[in-house]
Amino acid sequence: MPVGYLIPVVVVAIGTWCALRPVPWEHPLGRPGYLFGLAANELPFAAFFWMLLVPTAMAFAQDDVVDSPGAWAIVGLAVATAAGLAVIAHRAWGERDRIEHAMTEGLGEGWRASIDADLAEGLRSRPPWLRVLFVPVLKRRRDVRRVANLSYGDAGRRNLLDVYHHRARPQGGPVLIHMHGGHYSGGHKNSQSLPLHYRLASRGWVTISANYRLKPQVRHPEHMIDLKKVIAWAREHAHEYGADASTLFVAGSSAGGHMGSIAALTPNDPAFQPGFEDADTSVSGVVVLNGFLGAYWHQGPESSPLGHARPDAPPMLIVHGDLDPLVPAADVREVADGLRAASANPVVHAELRGGHHAFDLYHSLRFDAVVDAVEAFAAWVRSRERSSRT
Repeated sequence: MPVGYLIPVVVVAIGTWCALRPVPWEHPLGRPGYLFGLAANELPFAAFFWMLLVPTAMAFAQDDVVDSPGAWAIVGLAVATAAGLAVIAHRAWGERDRIEHAMTEGLGEGWRASIDADLAEGLRSRPPWLRVLFVPVLKRRRDVRRVANLSYGDAGRRNLLDVYHHRARPQGGPVLIHMHGGHYSGGHKNSQSLPLHYRLASRGWVTISANYRLKPQVRHPEHMIDLKKVIAWAREHAHEYGADASTLFVAGSSAGGHMGSIAALTPNDPAFQPGFEDADTSVSGVVVLNGFLGAYWHQGPESSPLGHARPDAPPMLIVHGDLDPLVPAADVREVADGLRAASANPVVHAELRGGHHAFDLYHSLRFDAVVDAVEAFAAWVRSRERSSRT
């Protein structure tokens, strides 16, 4: 049996199976199954080309490799795996329509027509195929500069942030702050949602990605207080990079979505702004990606977004995968319904078919559709802000 051909086919076959049928996180194989499944779920084209097509072509190019029943069994496994990857890619291809439906349901018919013309210009409606197919792991852009490791607090490297801005420094762009996930016990600012940072910064935004203090050294609400400090820092310093911080969005992945949503629901609350009570920590809108939206460990409902639901909550966009093995989609659905019932502003909930946790790592069909939706959602919010000011 050709072992060199067997290994890549088996690896991608396991990943494809875990993508289509995720192993529960509590299962002993939950963590490795999640890692295998995430890569195959978000990078089906790369998995097909590099792990199936190229090894199969190389095997057939050598006369003595595919010459046994075992070798042909590997070929059969490769064909079956390719069919599974096709299902994965088909699901991801449909995300744009599903997200568009959720946006219409949340913002109303004709919501795109209500976006100001200058903000609607350049909104993307097609995936960047070159990136998705050939360089899905390459996030950087030449027209965007990252200013790394700026201090916003006194907790050392856990209170550092990165700023992304266009090299030309156009003036008056909005601000987006993104907080990473990691179960509140790990993670790093330069790891998640980088395609979102670079896309918005290339369009004139100033975006910020920040570290924050982790458990067990701290617990809620200290993590979220760090985010409030980042908001206060942005109000004071974002203009140095060309931004107008009067329009500011918060976003977060997983645990970052939890703290971002609570921060947005507690604007200017002095209880969560010790030592900087006078800072303006209100936000224009919230984006939650594969977010944990329950109560913090061993704390009551006041440690959850629903515990702070309010009529004047800012507009929210919640995006979650229906196959998320860490945060069940049904739980997020329930929270979205509760926030929508309490708020006078829209709560858009887009559920991704086949989406897993941490779908925001690569330039995939799925996440690029989400990035376009985030920009369109923000353009809608900004247009409404302009109209209300007028």
